[in-house]
Amino acid sequence: MELESLCLHAGYTPENGEPRVVPIAQSTTFKYASTAEVAKLFDLDEAGFFYTRLGNPTVDAVEQKIAALEGGVGALCTSSGQAASMLAVLNLAQSGDHIVSASSIYGGTFNLFAVTLKKLGIEVTFVDQRAPDSELEKAFRPNTRAVFGETLTNPSLDVLDIERFAHLAHKHGLPLIVDNTFATPVLCRPFAFGADIIVHSTTKYMDGHALQVGGVIVDSGNFDWASGKFPEFTEPDVSYHGLVYTRAFGKAAYIVKARVQLMRDMGCCQSPQGAFYINQGLETLPLRMERHCRNAEAVARYLSGHAKVESVNYPSLPGNPGKALADKYLPKGCSGVVSFSLKGGREAGARFIDSLNMISLQVHVADIRTCVLHPASSTHRQLSDEQLHDAGITPGMVRLSVGLEHSDDILKDLEAALEKA
Repeated sequence: MELESLCLHAGYTPENGEPRVVPIAQSTTFKYASTAEVAKLFDLDEAGFFYTRLGNPTVDAVEQKIAALEGGVGALCTSSGQAASMLAVLNLAQSGDHIVSASSIYGGTFNLFAVTLKKLGIEVTFVDQRAPDSELEKAFRPNTRAVFGETLTNPSLDVLDIERFAHLAHKHGLPLIVDNTFATPVLCRPFAFGADIIVHSTTKYMDGHALQVGGVIVDSGNFDWASGKFPEFTEPDVSYHGLVYTRAFGKAAYIVKARVQLMRDMGCCQSPQGAFYINQGLETLPLRMERHCRNAEAVARYLSGHAKVESVNYPSLPGNPGKALADKYLPKGCSGVVSFSLKGGREAGARFIDSLNMISLQVHVADIRTCVLHPASSTHRQLSDEQLHDAGITPGMVRLSVGLEHSDDILKDLEAALEKA
């Protein structure tokens, strides 16, 4: 099926007389007839549901759908996008290990990597993704376990050269993890360009309606975990009676280990009700992304010609530094997020935001309703000025998440607020 059809049909096929819409299996547990059957589930000899923390029919349907949309072998839904990024890394790295990450990433992920992982003994080196290969090579160490980047960075909207980063990672025998939240599989499928693991905050465009916090990890099934660099996949797991993941699960070794080991122990699972909402959003994802992109393009063009606007960052704009990469990786559009700076700096940005009427100020992005935020004083508030600069964020940057309203109404609201900026 094409992606538009997968959004509607992948992950769940009702049998005769069953619900047409994915039903909510609102139960923490599941009944079995014998201890022998349950034992097979706990030994991972058979697939099935026994406790919703590890698996649930509603959540499973959404996981299968997202895996199909990204072209992966499996997926694991989590309680948030932060949880997805955390588990994706912890499935590979432990105390004493090292990660290479692009510096221009979401502020919450930056803090996760720079602060919390450091407390766990995992060191992260942040690199400028625009630097030449020779400079990036210096970041790799013998104990490096993975490379991380975002397809479209939040909020600086830099486009990751996925093929180049995949080549660098694979040259060192390492997987590339890509956060594909802003692009979604509608606009970009990173596995096609060499990425190995994808994470999403499903809270954003996948849900799309600001209803449910969630995340997901998707496994391409393409990385060779048996290379010798990752013994946790090739040596017996004592917590499962000596099971070896690569031997038992082949191409799905990574995603199974994330579920049965990390989700088992950390418990940051998605709820059946939450998964139901995510599925509702996924069904209309292609339609919404097309409208988000067209509206954002109109807004970016308008802002780029306004006398009070100092700069506009939207990758598909002519002259944008990321346009060549956007043409390659995001030919259908660059999402609904536009970042820009006003000539009056931080104060002008505040006056502008406070003067908006229809467009709302909220700590969110990728909603069907247009919303706005000042990253330096909110989502990236914990970053120093130097870290803000490295993340591509100016003190006066405004992040505008363009929704699905009529473009004329969005532009009228912007125009009126800019007059007071």
